[in-house]
Amino acid sequence: MASSKEFVIFVILLVTLLSSCATVSAQLSSKFYDKTCPEVQRIVRKTMKEAVQNETRMGASILRLFFHDCFVQGCDGSVLLDDTPTFTGEKGAIPNKNSVRGFEVIDTIKANVEAACNATVSCADILAIAARDGVVLLGGPSWVVELGRRDSTTASLALANIDLPSPFANLSTLISKFDAKGLSPTDMTALSGGHTIGQARCVTFRPHIYNDTDVDDKFATLRKSTCPFTSGDDNLAPIDIQTPTRFDNRYYKDLLVKQGLFHSDQELFNGGSQDSLVMSYSSHPNLFNKDFVSAMIKMGNIAPLTGTEGQIRLNCRVVNS
Repeated sequence: MASSKEFVIFVILLVTLLSSCATVSAQLSSKFYDKTCPEVQRIVRKTMKEAVQNETRMGASILRLFFHDCFVQGCDGSVLLDDTPTFTGEKGAIPNKNSVRGFEVIDTIKANVEAACNATVSCADILAIAARDGVVLLGGPSWVVELGRRDSTTASLALANIDLPSPFANLSTLISKFDAKGLSPTDMTALSGGHTIGQARCVTFRPHIYNDTDVDDKFATLRKSTCPFTSGDDNLAPIDIQTPTRFDNRYYKDLLVKQGLFHSDQELFNGGSQDSLVMSYSSHPNLFNKDFVSAMIKMGNIAPLTGTEGQIRLNCRVVNS
């Protein structure tokens, strides 16, 4: 009798949990703003197009900004919050300081959206749409962005320092970091393909080109020419040496010839569990695009605030007063 009661209780708890998860998922919808702000996608795309035309790198910067948002507290716009005398945001975290960028572009998009539909669209959703559009504008795949996220009133410097994957990480650490966010090794390797666009600071890849053995000699020499051993921390280099301003699968071709810029990049093809997938992506761009889209959608669903949680910030940099 006791075991029967325990089973019934277990079933009730399981159904409650699944219902709760389904409710959160259901609150994100591609049609979320169809009635309240039907022009939001057009406004974001137009502003992103202007930003990328002004600076091609911005597509990569906004994609990275979205990644750094979702990995800390979930996709809640917390990375956008400025420090104040009474509030500490995430911009000063080691992985973000002097590194994440594109905040002014998000500000411009937000202002344009607010002009069309005041206090309706969250900064978290704007960032999610803008990340997709940045990829598309640089020749990458498109996907349907689920919407309905709300903005956090908090941020976590501590979690930003802990949760964000490091360019110095080994493969097992990378897999663990992504697994903690509900992302599989395949998701990890596909999302890493975002490095096919953008640039990186010398300080993030210096140990790889000077100390590691899994790096092509000519490639290391080329990178050392603009990344001295003891200076030039902020000097930039393209992450994908082949087509740094076009979203394609060249990043994986780089890894096959030991031309990954970061230690963490080359870890994906260094005799480990992801070697075969890297080889597949390098020769099958459609497979990479499909898996990248799937992984972006999954990442965009990490712990969103929905319903009455959080708020709709009027200014993405500060919590509403």
